[in-house]
Order: sequence, then structure tokens, then C-alpha cells
Amino acid sequence: MEQVLGQAQASGPVTDVDGLAINAEVMFADHKGRHKPRIEKRQRKLLSQMSFLSDFLQEGETIQVVTTAVSPTTFIDQWTTGYIYMYIKRCFLVVTDRRILHVPTTINYKYRRSIAQICFGDVESIVQRGAHLKIKYTSGGKDQFLHLRGAERKKIRVLFKASNPDGSTSNAGKRAHLCPRCTTELNAGVYACGSCALEFKSRKTALQLSVWLPGGGYFYTGHPILGLLDASVELILMLAIVGTWIPDASGSGGGFAEASVFVIILLIEKLITVYHADNFIQEYLTRDKQITPANQFAMSK
Repeated sequence: MEQVLGQAQASGPVTDVDGLAINAEVMFADHKGRHKPRIEKRQRKLLSQMSFLSDFLQEGETIQVVTTAVSPTTFIDQWTTGYIYMYIKRCFLVVTDRRILHVPTTINYKYRRSIAQICFGDVESIVQRGAHLKIKYTSGGKDQFLHLRGAERKKIRVLFKASNPDGSTSNAGKRAHLCPRCTTELNAGVYACGSCALEFKSRKTALQLSVWLPGGGYFYTGHPILGLLDASVELILMLAIVGTWIPDASGSGGGFAEASVFVIILLIEKLITVYHADNFIQEYLTRDKQITPANQFAMSK
């Protein structure tokens, strides 16, 4: 079955779906290379949410499979958010014949104007086990995507076993974000595109809002539900600090020690907010809600 799917991957005809070039023989088939109407329906539904990809696909590049997943997540992320991380870190993974495109999304799988690429030339190994996709880079780094949708797991595993993908490398040598306007690879840690000067939300602003405004870091990074929860917790802690401090000031005693406990809890809450906001910022979130597509931007220059 790996041989059949591998042959289809290498030589399948290119089909245009909603302006996207796909390999239908692979995309609409199961892991044994057999066409399945339910798989085609599912893949077409996912493609319908990705019209923006037409600006990012290279000439001659074709999509092999699309799946939902959870972006690389640290233990601290999981420990401090619980099961919520599965929703706030949702993403699409788009496997083409040249690379993997990583598209962070909202809870409702809406495009956040953030996209990264994993060039096969940068990859040392790709292993799919269960719901996890583990990628090791020749540069020494690694990524692990979680909760791959069950329907696509076997096919993804077979795709990478059936062939030895080769391709160009990135400047970063690992997963690298692309400018959502001109599609140029962005420099790590630089929150402005060096090609078209598009500006992204900054780590400094995220830090300041996280420290001084209850829930501010989450609101800034586009996570209003987390922002409301965080603001509620911080306000409760502030009220608790004031409520325990006032009796001490009036002479009843004991208030300072009790208030100190709530101050420490508030500081921990602030540190968690700063940590989360900084992680979200590293997805290169645009300041503008409307981004001119790459082709229109090029014509206007």
C-alpha cells in the first residue's frame, strides 16, 4: 500500500480546487490509496477554509493532505491552561510535495493571518505515532504537533514512509514563519517584515499590558476568553489584598501576612500571563486586521 500511495504522490495529476493545486489521487484517498467519498468531502471542506493559501504555494507545488492538529505546546502551557490548550493552540497542517505549512487558527479554525513553513530540506526525520507528529531538524531543533485528526493519521504516516521527501531549505533551518502579505520568510525575533515592512504585534507591548492591565496580554494577542478569565481572577485577588490589608491598618493585626499570600498569588498569575502572551506573540500576529493579498501588494509597489 505504501508503494501505491507513493506512486500517486510522485505522479498524480494536479487538480484545481478553489484556486489551490492539489494531488487528488493522494488527497481524496485513504492510506491504501483507495478513493473514499467521505475523505474527499472532509478534505474539500478543509480546503474551503484555505483560499489564502493560493498566495503561499510555490509554482508547481501541490497539496497532498490537510489535517487539523494542535501547535507545538510546552509542558508549562499544558500545566497552566489544562485541557484549554487543545483549543487555543489549534492549527491546520498542510502537507505539500515540498514542505509542511503550519497555520495557527482561532478556536473556530479561522485563519489568524499567521503561517509558518517546514521545508523538507531542513528535516532530519518525521515520525507520526498515534496522535503526535514529531519533526527533528538537521539544525538540532525539534517540534511536536499534537492531536492529529484520526482520519488523516495513517495516511500521513504512509506518505512519509512511502517517499523520502527532499526540498529547499529555509534560512532558519527549522519551522519558520512567513509574512502573510508578501510571503517572505520572517527573521526570528524580528517583528517586522524585512521585505514589505509589515509590522507585527510586539513582545514589549504584550509584556506591558500583561503586567499593568488585568487580562491585557490575552486581549492584545487575540484571546478574549482567556483575557476575561484572567481579568476576573486578578480583580478578585486585588480585592482580597485590599480586604485583608485594611483590617491590619485599622489595628486588628494579621492583615499584612494574609495580604502577602494574595500578593504572591497575584504575581504568579501575572508571570503566567506574561509567559502565555509572549508565546502567542511568537506566532507573528499582525497589527492590522486586513492584509492585502500578496499578488495585489506586488502590483501596487
